[in-house]
Amino acid sequence: MFRLDGKVALVTGASYGIGFAIAKGFAKAGATIVFNDINGELVDKGIEAYKAEGIKAHGYVCDVTDEDAVNELVSKIEKEVGVIDILVNNAGIIKRIPMTEMKASEFRQVIDVDLNAPFIVSKAVIPSMIKKGHGKIINICSMMSELGRETVSAYAAAKGGLKMLTRNICSEYGQYNIQCNGIGPGYIATPQTAPLREIQPDGSRHPFDKFICAKTPAGRWLDPDELAGPAVFLASEASNAVNGHILYVDGGILAYIGKQP
Repeated sequence: MFRLDGKVALVTGASYGIGFAIAKGFAKAGATIVFNDINGELVDKGIEAYKAEGIKAHGYVCDVTDEDAVNELVSKIEKEVGVIDILVNNAGIIKRIPMTEMKASEFRQVIDVDLNAPFIVSKAVIPSMIKKGHGKIINICSMMSELGRETVSAYAAAKGGLKMLTRNICSEYGQYNIQCNGIGPGYIATPQTAPLREIQPDGSRHPFDKFICAKTPAGRWLDPDELAGPAVFLASEASNAVNGHILYVDGGILAYIGKQP
C-alpha cells in the first residue's frame, strides 16, 4: 500500500531542501522523479545531487508562476516521462520584513510563488489525473498556515490560503479519485532556515534557534528527511481515504505551549 512503483511524481523546486528530501523518499518507494527549478544552474545541481543518491531524476527549467510555461512543462513531462500521478507543490519563498516596511510588490511576489503557483500547477495536472482515474496532490503548507509571527505577513497569508486551496481541491475533485492534502513542516534545518541557526559572533546560539528548540517538544530542528515518510504516505494508496487534510510534521510544536520561564 505504501509503494509508488510505476508512478510519476513531479516535485516543484526540488533541487535541494525539503523538496529534494521528499523526492528521495518517493524514489526509494519506486516512483519516477521529475522536478523543476527556476534556472538551469539549479536544475543541473539538482540532477547531480539525485545522481549522487543513485536516483535518475528528470529536471526541467520552469517558472511555476508562469501559467503558459507550466502548461508547456506538464505537456513535455507527459510526452517524455509519462502522465503525472503525484504532484508536490513545494516551490516557495519567504521574505522576513515587518509588514509596515514591506512593499506591496514584495507581498505580491510571495503570494505569487507560494499560493498562485500551486493553483497554476495543480490546475495543469488535474485534467490528466481525471482521465487516468486517480491522482495525488500534496501542497507544502507551513506552521504559518495556523500561526502568525512577526515579519512574515505575506508568507502567513500565502500559506493560510494554501491550506484552504488544499481543502477546496479536495472538495471539487475528490469525486474523480483525486486526493489533495497538505504537509505542514515544522522548523526544518534547510539552507532557507540556515541564517536562523547561525552561531553569533560571541559564540552564542541565535536567539530564534533557542526560541524554536524551547517551543518544540522534540527540542530540536527537524531534518528534511523526516518529511519523506509522511509524504510517501500521502502519495500512496495507503491514504486513499485521506483528503483535504493538513498533516503537521512539526515535532509537536502545535500541541505545546512551551516551557515555563
